[in-house]
Amino acid sequence: MRKACEDFEAELKEFTGARDHVHLLAHYPPKAAVSKLVNSLKGVSARRIRQEFTGRINHAVLWSPSYFSASCGKAPLAIIRHYTEQQQHPLQGARHSSLETHSSPA
Repeated sequence: MRKACEDFEAELKEFTGARDHVHLLAHYPPKAAVSKLVNSLKGVSARRIRQEFTGRINHAVLWSPSYFSASCGKAPLAIIRHYTEQQQHPLQGARHSSLETHSSPA
């Protein structure tokens, strides 16, 4: 995953996930095409998962073609980490995004 990021001059900062989705936090330059970065990460991770779980993955397609991407500007990493942790336990978290309440002006 980190190598795929390096190909886009990006850095993978955080990686967390649940049974049916993952959260990635990456720092990337403005010239990087987010859609291409995401597709590269999906391809790399799908190959790795298929290698690790050979014979136990029965799906022709591992990842959905869709994804969600958001820019967090200069929000501190601690705030982003808190936000993604709340996504893992949405019923225990606040009703609104902590990014909205703590983000800095553009």
